[in-house]
Order: sequence, then C-alpha cells, then structure tokens
Amino acid sequence: MEKLKGLSEEKVLELKEKGLVNYNYDVKTKSIGQIIAGNFFTLFNFLNFGLALAIFLVGSYKNLLFLGVVFCNTLISTIQEIRSKKVIDKLSLLNESKATVIRDGKEVSIGIHEIVLGDIIKLKAGNQIVTDSRILVGEILVNESLITGESESVTKNKDMNILSGSFVVSGSCLAEVIHVGADNYTAQISAEAKYIKKVNSEIMNFINKIIKYISIAIIPIGVLLFLGQMDSGPFGDTVIHVVAALIGMIPEGLVLLTSTVLAISVIRLSKYNVLVQELYCIETLARVDTICLDKTGTITKGEMEVSKLVPLNEIPMNEIVDALSIMSYHMENDNQTMEAISKKYARKNDYKVLEVVPFSSQAKWSGISFENVSYIIGAPEIVLKDTAKIDKELNLYTESNRTILLGKVNHKLNKTLPLDVEPMALVIINDKVRLEAKATLDYFKEQGVEIKLISGDNPKTVAGVAKKVGLTDVKYIDMGKCDLPIMDIVDKYSVFGRVKPKQKKEIIMALKANGHTVAMTGDGVNDVLALKEADCSVAMNSGSDAARNVSQLVLLDSNFSSMPKVVAEGRRSINNIQRSSSLFLCKTTYATLLAILFMFLPLSYPFEPIQLTLTSVVTIGIPSFILALEPNNERINGKIILNVLKRSIPTALTIVLNILIISLLPYIIRLTSDEVSTLCVLLTGLTGFMLLYRISLPFNALRRCLFGFLIVLFSFGVIFLRELFSLTLLTPKLLILTLALFMIAITFFNVFTDLFYKISKKIKLR
Repeated sequence: MEKLKGLSEEKVLELKEKGLVNYNYDVKTKSIGQIIAGNFFTLFNFLNFGLALAIFLVGSYKNLLFLGVVFCNTLISTIQEIRSKKVIDKLSLLNESKATVIRDGKEVSIGIHEIVLGDIIKLKAGNQIVTDSRILVGEILVNESLITGESESVTKNKDMNILSGSFVVSGSCLAEVIHVGADNYTAQISAEAKYIKKVNSEIMNFINKIIKYISIAIIPIGVLLFLGQMDSGPFGDTVIHVVAALIGMIPEGLVLLTSTVLAISVIRLSKYNVLVQELYCIETLARVDTICLDKTGTITKGEMEVSKLVPLNEIPMNEIVDALSIMSYHMENDNQTMEAISKKYARKNDYKVLEVVPFSSQAKWSGISFENVSYIIGAPEIVLKDTAKIDKELNLYTESNRTILLGKVNHKLNKTLPLDVEPMALVIINDKVRLEAKATLDYFKEQGVEIKLISGDNPKTVAGVAKKVGLTDVKYIDMGKCDLPIMDIVDKYSVFGRVKPKQKKEIIMALKANGHTVAMTGDGVNDVLALKEADCSVAMNSGSDAARNVSQLVLLDSNFSSMPKVVAEGRRSINNIQRSSSLFLCKTTYATLLAILFMFLPLSYPFEPIQLTLTSVVTIGIPSFILALEPNNERINGKIILNVLKRSIPTALTIVLNILIISLLPYIIRLTSDEVSTLCVLLTGLTGFMLLYRISLPFNALRRCLFGFLIVLFSFGVIFLRELFSLTLLTPKLLILTLALFMIAITFFNVFTDLFYKISKKIKLR
C-alpha cells in the first residue's frame, strides 16, 4: 500500500487546540449528577414529599416516618447505580476501540477519540469506521446496515467517502478524516435512534405501565377520597387517613429495587470481566432458551495454524510453497486463514501485482494476479464448483479441520470467480478447541438451552468440532447448497456450515419467529448482522470492532467459560425481581382498591401512614431487598406480569376483604376505632406473611432466619411500640378476634390463589 506521511505531531497539537478532535459525544452512562437527580427528583418522590407536607401541617409528626423509608431506598439505589456507573466506565475504557493512524510516516495506535481532522487512518476488515473519511489508497467492501438498514455491502475505492457507523467487511485502505465529533454523519442525523436496537424489556414495560396508571389515578382518587372522608372525623384525621391511602398506592420501592438489583448485577458481572453495554439485556439472558455460537474464536481459540499441505494433480511441493509465499506476502492479512498462511510462508519478493481480490465472507474466496499467473484461495466447493476429483482428500481431512483450496489460472482475475481454476493443493488449517468449551456447553445442555453452531466453514468440519466438545445427536447442513426455507430447517439442525453473513441473521430471525429467545456469540465482522438481530448479543473482546460495538455484552477476556456465570446472573436478577415485585404490587393493589372503596363507604379509612410503614417494612421492604440478592438459577417461564399478578392479586383481595369485614365488625360487636385500626394492621401484616411464606418456598437457612426475624420484628412493633404505631393494647378479645379473622383470611387466600392460578393458565398476555 502506498506510503503516506500523515500529520506531524505539531499539526496534531494545533488541531486539538482548535477543538478539531473526535470528541466522544456518545455518553454511555449518566453523570453522577444525573443519577442523583434521576433517583431523587421523581414523580413519586414529589408525591411523597407533598403528602409529608400535608402531615406536617396537621401536626402528626410521627406519621412522617415513612419519609425515612423513602429516603433510605432512594439512597441505596443511588449508591448502587453510581457504583455500577464507575464499573461500566472503567470497563468501557478497557474495551474502547483503537484506530491506526499515519503520523510522521509511522503507524500509531490511538484511541478513537484522539483522532483529529485530516488524520490518515488505516482501515482493514472488521474495523468500525469511526469518522467520516475519504479513501486515498486502496479498496474496501463496506457494510452500512447500521445506518441505512441495507444489509448488502458496497464497494468503496479511491476518492469515495465512507461514513461513520459503517464497518469494513473486506479489503484495506488509507483514508483521510473529513469530519470529527459532532460533524460526523451519524451525529448529524442522530443515527443512534436509527440503528440502536430498541430495548424490549418486559420488566421495564411492566413497571412503566404501573407508574403510568398510578400517576393518572392517584390525584383524582386522593381528591375524591378526601371529600368522602370529610364526614368521618376531624379534619386532621381525614388528612392523615387520606395520606395513608395514597402512600400505599405508590410503588416507589419497586422502581428502586429493580434499578438496584440490575446495578448490582453489572458490578457482579464485572468481576468475571464482562462489560454490560445495555442494562436490560440481563433480563433477556434469563429467558434465553437457544444460544447460537460462532465456531471460530468461541468454541475454538481462533489461533489458526497451517498443519499440512496436500498436493493435488501431482503439483510439486516447492511450487505450492512458492505460490503461498508469493501471494501471502502481497495480500493483506484481513482474515484468519490468510494470517495463518502468512505466518508460515510469507517471504519478501518483487513480483508485480496486477490485481487483488480481497476475501469476503459473502464470496468465500480471494485471489491475486501477477504478470504470468493468478492464484486463488478459498473454500473448495466454492472455488471448484465440482469437487468430485478431490473428494477423497476432502473426506480425509475435512473433519475438525479448516480445509482451503489453493488454485491457479493463467490469466488476470476480475471480481468474478473464474471457471477454469486448476487445483494445486489443499491447505489444512487447524484451530485448537478451547479447554473450557466442553464444560460450558455441558452447562447449557443441563439448563435446557439449545445449542446451535453457525459457521462459514465446511459443515463436516464444524460437526467434527461439535463432537469434540461433547455435543450429541449432531445434525449438520450445508447452507451453501440448501434451497429449503430457513424457517423449515432451523429447528431440525444443530450445525450450520457454509453460512453467509446474511444467512446468519436469517437463522436468528427464524429461531425468534419460532418462539425462541435467542442469544448469539461472535467475534467477526461476518457476525455483526446476526448479533444485531439476536435478543441478546455477546461479543469476544479479541474480535472485530464492529462486533463489539453492536453487542450488548462484551467478554473482555474473550473467555467463553464466563457465559454460564452471565446466564446465572441474569436468572438470579430477574427471578428475584419477579418474586419481590409480587410484594410491592400486592400493596399497591390493595391500597388502590381500599382507596376506591372508602370513597363511597360511610366509614373512616382504617390506617395511618405510620401503620403502613410497619407492615410495609416487615412484609415488603426488608424481605424484597434480601430475597432479591440471593442465588436463583431457575429458568424463567411465562410472562413476568402474569407471574407477578398470580401471586400478588390473591393476597391483595384477601387484605381488602379482611379490612371490609373488620370495618363492619363495630356494627356487630363493640369495638373502638383504635381497636379496628389495630385489627386491620394485624391482619394486613399476617396476610402479607402468607404471601412471603409462599414466595419463599422452598425454605433454606437464609429464608428461615429472615422469616423468623421479620415475625419477631413485627411482633415487637405491635407489642412494645404501640404508641409509636398508634395501636391499642392486645386484649384477649382482640387476640381471639385476630385468630378467628386469620383463619378466615387463610381460607380466602387459598381460594383466591387457586382460582387465580387456574385463570392464569388460560390467559395469554400479549
């Protein structure tokens, strides 16, 4: 490639002083100030402080205790999110792409945000194009799918512009940077909105719906409840009861719990050298039932080496070695095959090059023309079309090895593969299987996750590797010869060979269309389209810039054995959020129903804020955070919203019926308002413990200790802190009533639970 001098260091410093540098406008994480503001200045916090002000103005200061819980929850969430941000920023710095630029006639590797206007940047296959540039020397095949949506690659050569956000499929070039920072094409058209995949998170959607509905309902319910309660007692008591009702409706702990658990997951995964680039992909990981793996660099080490040359047509070995030496010296090492050949055979020579056809994943061949001969190298069945004459050799070496055909023609090449290729030799290339691959794949099999191997190599080679790592019942298919619709074959085969980049994407799409949740791991530029399409994408850090940039997770040590830990962390987080969400939604549901009922009933609302603080802390707050952080490796089944509702709704309905029965008791037996309120607190707490008991099954040492501690804590508050929680003395009459009502509550709880489980089996939430 033509020698260019590039910018001098003095010129680079001058351009930096003028601000003509490729500043990073793509901030991956919020600033600390944004995190603090985002956690403290929320709609629900404003509502809480407004309600606290109302309590303060009527002088019931002890009922302000609920603010302590709100503040602690918010503080914990903020601290964890800041910790998570620092981890992501640190790992992102380690993962940042590098660019090779020409300065003072030398190649220099720099961070992409150190590129200045006018820099000469060197690009090769796999590189992300990070700034708008104009090609000075060379020719490349560019994929612009991330900015245009078009999957077909386009050829770019001298004097043509290439756009940031695209990536190099094949070839190499030197290009002059024409735009930096905010002037780049992607920045000008706000391309992030076009090519960053929309987050599809059930948890996020579920929580947003709850927030939306509660936000709409809470103010009119509050106003109507206040008007309905004005005749039930003094003004101050009315304010206290209305505030209690509205506080119960606010599920602020649910939002904080979710963000905290996911933030902790990010921190935990960082210990395994896993960078989480999209937070909610942790949820998707928990649901993965199919994982698609690229063989090279994932199952194998990606360290190719030539192990054998097999002469064909009685071609002398020295002629074969000379051909490999000549071509590998003059061709770019833009793929692993050519890199392996160059390591062993490349040597300096002064042959005049007439034409170079770079390798592409789509064509699966490359070639070079000299004055008297042209050499071609590629997949045997692609280069020859008819491999009958060499099938014996192919069958002997293909299994577990990458087998490449070296051929020649006596005329100059063009972009089209010639039909008169004379076979010279098979180049047998070996790639060692990762030691940890078998144990990792065994884990996925045990977890019921289906494994698909997708590769551009010969299907027999891929199948051989699959057997080496312990996969059983291996069925393979050659996608280069398959005419069947991918939808019809995708579930029938476990190994797909001779797959083109576009077909990789189509395989992922077909699996998703067949109802699978699909994870994809890859490292090459030919994996980008499939990674982008997958529900969850995982890239090896040793792979191409493009693969890392489009993936949601990056394995920074390129160690595939981290994957079981990643999946386990996803399951732990989402299973526990799902379980703890039942506790929060139960409170929101019964508080909302009670607020609506007491708008119309000629009865005083039975709770004060301080009393709901007691029941919420012992049956929701403490257990939800502890249970949300314990190990949990179960696969997630069903929709999150349905799983949460079938636990929370029966409990909420039981509590509502408890309160209605207790509120009507004064018409039957003699009870003071304080005794009614105390009974309501006792039954709400005990019913909450029933839900907690059910979601804690099966009990382990932690859950037994937690359950026992919470019962003791609740009992202590009811017995020894009566005045603080506005409760009356537990007389024998109240204890007998509590026991009788609890028996009724157990019956209601079981009936509602069984009923809702039966209904949930028939419901399909979309």
